[in-house]
Amino acid sequence: MDLKFGTDGIRGPVENVITPEACLKIGHATGIVMKELGWNTVLIGKDTRISGYMLESALQAGFIAAGVNVSLLGPLPTPGVAYLSKTLRNRFGVVISASHNDFLDNGIKIFNEDGEKISRDIEKRIEKYISSDLMPVETSKIGKAYRFDESGPRYIEFCKSTVPSNISFSSLRIVIDCANGACYKVSPEIFEELGAEVITIGNDPDGYNINEGCGSTHPEVVKEAVIKHRADYGISLDGDGDRVILVDEKGNILDGDDLLFILAFSNPNRTGQWSGVVGTLMSNYGLEDGIKKLGYKFKRADVGDKYVSKMLTEKGWMLGGETSGHIICKDLVSTGDGTIAALKVISSLLLLEKKPDEVLSNYTKIPQVNIAVKVINKDIVNDKDLKLFLKEVESDMTVKRILVRPSGTESKIRIMVEAPEKKVAEKYAKDIEKIIRSKS
Repeated sequence: MDLKFGTDGIRGPVENVITPEACLKIGHATGIVMKELGWNTVLIGKDTRISGYMLESALQAGFIAAGVNVSLLGPLPTPGVAYLSKTLRNRFGVVISASHNDFLDNGIKIFNEDGEKISRDIEKRIEKYISSDLMPVETSKIGKAYRFDESGPRYIEFCKSTVPSNISFSSLRIVIDCANGACYKVSPEIFEELGAEVITIGNDPDGYNINEGCGSTHPEVVKEAVIKHRADYGISLDGDGDRVILVDEKGNILDGDDLLFILAFSNPNRTGQWSGVVGTLMSNYGLEDGIKKLGYKFKRADVGDKYVSKMLTEKGWMLGGETSGHIICKDLVSTGDGTIAALKVISSLLLLEKKPDEVLSNYTKIPQVNIAVKVINKDIVNDKDLKLFLKEVESDMTVKRILVRPSGTESKIRIMVEAPEKKVAEKYAKDIEKIIRSKS
């Protein structure tokens, strides 16, 4: 069974990749490796996909066959599982989710006892065992399974605790789009208990409608609701709650770059662990320029919040994130957390007594065009004709940056072109798309 970790765990269609057999093997292989590392209990959370019921049982069986005890958390945001992995001690966490993908896909994300995504070395060890025969431990050593019913309340209380006691949300009307995913219960409760008037959409999951025309990949939905209800903010989460897009009272959509800038701007301490910010290869050049003008250092990690987290650890810094809305506040959490990021951004603006556009006027993005092309074979990125054309584009002085890469979570090739003039970026992005389509 050839299952490999990508940018964010192992992910794919339920019909032929993330099958019950695959999850049985993943659970067993992961259990063996984690026991070798000294952990014998796993926390399993999931989002609201219909396949979660099926895959949870198979994954559980694999862990038990490896002699690992299982605590079933039920539907819980991915960062909630990461938080519990860290706070419950000597446990690792697994999330059954395909994040922003539709219900036809599912996946497995794994966190270590520090609530961080496992290293590539551990992933390789798991992959090795996945490809070998499944041999259960002797019957006297098989694991046991339990339900852990406190996961939601514990995560809610943690999120609330990150808001300073002198900050009140009681004057705010907030729209929250839960993407019909794992946040549908906990996130509205968090903001309500902090005093906000909450209008919730995307909170009626049926197993099939996760991310369907809603959530962080469709921020226009929460934008419309903000304008309709004259709300102060709109919060658009994805299916597993690890990314967020905000909307201000005027209907302006704020992506991950905007949120990073607001958090950097609002921080008065720009030395030591607060001396630098981590973005990714996709971060707008304008963000890099704006962050540096604030007095920070700026570094780019590979795309994927685990790479952002890794670089933050290496640099000893606290703040990083992705344009897509994965924001990591290392002083509070170990991984991308949409709800925590929204809380911190709104709290920061309240402390500053400023509106988002007042802060964001301090930096200027340059036009960036992004296109995702569905392909069967992502190796097209290595095609000679494509590489030759990319060199020609890079030599054009009217282009600032170009990036063509295989998606780590979907069967797509992602194209990004930045240029001072949008029409230039659009032209080259479309030209690259045509070449890729002609090769697929």
